[in-house]
Amino acid sequence: MPAQTVIAPVIVTAEDHQAALARLNALWNTPESHPDHGEYMVLADLIEAYENRHHPMPVFTGRDLLMALMEEHGLSQTQVPEVGPQPIVSAILSGKRRINGRMAVALAKRFKVAAGDFLMGNA
Repeated sequence: MPAQTVIAPVIVTAEDHQAALARLNALWNTPESHPDHGEYMVLADLIEAYENRHHPMPVFTGRDLLMALMEEHGLSQTQVPEVGPQPIVSAILSGKRRINGRMAVALAKRFKVAAGDFLMGNA
């Protein structure tokens, strides 16, 4: 069977985005062998591009993650022994020091997140 030509919509406005999402949802379980599957794939790519352009994922650092987790759990600088004593925690939170691998593994275990997330922004 020859490939179907897919006419791709232009997604510029929030209304275009909503219409594309509605069409994507209508095509959600379309099997790969169905003629509309190509449209589904193109729409998914266009929606992803629109969302990346208009609603990019925020970039965060391990410091940001630690600060957020401390706030979420109501912890003070003395209550995260996985990092070290309060002066070290303070240095990390102020950006003067970075979270190292040992700290990242210990924090990941405590907060049940990936250790690598604490190493983000350490480059």
